[in-house]
Amino acid sequence: MDYINAFWVGGLICALVQILMEKTKMLPGRIMVLLVCSGAVLGAVQLYQPFQEFAGAGASVPLLGFGNTLWKGIKEAVDSDGFLGIFMGGFTASAVGISAALIFGYLASLIFQPKMKK
Repeated sequence: MDYINAFWVGGLICALVQILMEKTKMLPGRIMVLLVCSGAVLGAVQLYQPFQEFAGAGASVPLLGFGNTLWKGIKEAVDSDGFLGIFMGGFTASAVGISAALIFGYLASLIFQPKMKK
C-alpha cells in the first residue's frame, strides 16, 4: 500500500503543477519556488510530517519535500545555534542532496556528451 500511496500522491502533485503551468502564466521557476515555500510552510505548521508518513516518497521526493527539509534544518540549527542557525541550517540539511545532484549530473554529462543548443 505504501507504493500505491507514494505513486498517486506524487502523481497528484505533478498533475497540479502541470495544471498550473498550462492554465496560468506562471513561469516554471516561480512554480518551483512556490512548491519549495509551500513545503517549508507546511513543515512550519506541522502538517507536512503526517502527510509524508502517509505518502512516503510521493511527498518527500518532489520540491515540497525539499522545502520541508530546508525548514527542518533551519529549525534544528536555530534551536542549537541561535540566530545564526537561520543562515546555516538550510545548507547543512540540504548539502548531501545538492551535492549528489551535482555529482550525478556531471557524471551523466560525461556519459551522454551533451551538446549546446543553437
